[in-house]
Amino acid sequence: MELVVVAKIHTEFSDKFGIPRQSGLVPSLRGEIVFEPEFRSIDAVRGLEEFSHIWLLWEFSQAKRDGYALTVTPPRLGGKVRKGVFATRAPYRPNSIGLSSVKLEEIYLDEARGPILVVSGADLLDGTPIYDIKPYLPYTDSHPEAQGSFAEEHKEDQIAVIFPENLMEKLPESLRNSALEVLRQDPRAAYNKKPDYVYGMSFAGYDIRFTVQDNVLMVQDVLEIAKDSFQKIK
Repeated sequence: MELVVVAKIHTEFSDKFGIPRQSGLVPSLRGEIVFEPEFRSIDAVRGLEEFSHIWLLWEFSQAKRDGYALTVTPPRLGGKVRKGVFATRAPYRPNSIGLSSVKLEEIYLDEARGPILVVSGADLLDGTPIYDIKPYLPYTDSHPEAQGSFAEEHKEDQIAVIFPENLMEKLPESLRNSALEVLRQDPRAAYNKKPDYVYGMSFAGYDIRFTVQDNVLMVQDVLEIAKDSFQKIK
């Protein structure tokens, strides 16, 4: 079976580092889904506005390697405990397909690009190819009693963040809350936490540099990335 890319999503992340580990962890993050030319018809999304959330099936386009392993080491377990690939959401899989549940904030019609879906809570890289979009059905898709194994144990994991006011002001006001929430998720891999190391996270055309010491993340600088290297959401 040959999969067809129906759309691409535009988000604030030009690099994998910093993307929330699951959809919905940072509700303030916005993204725009732009359909490929052959699907740019309002008929394709007719009735979708009646749903509050949607499922996205997409490709791990920047997580490519030759072959795959039957076991992986989830970052949340420190990169030392092996789990079966089908017991995780690791990107390196027999088929590099991702699944995200996002909130549908708005559908608007753009003269050149057709219907645009504005979503929140997305955990996708800018430009990620989307294979399918399906409505989220609360009566069957929601299972409050479900067990989440090791993922459930780490769902509240966050880190304290100190973001000096003078550095925060370098970001547009509309981005400040999202940037803070992303940093609270601790972008570092559990197996790659170096004291006194200066990390850099690309976010919405800015390079946010930070260090972490005693489980406190301190923002050190905010630098603007050259505009021609990052396409911001319109």
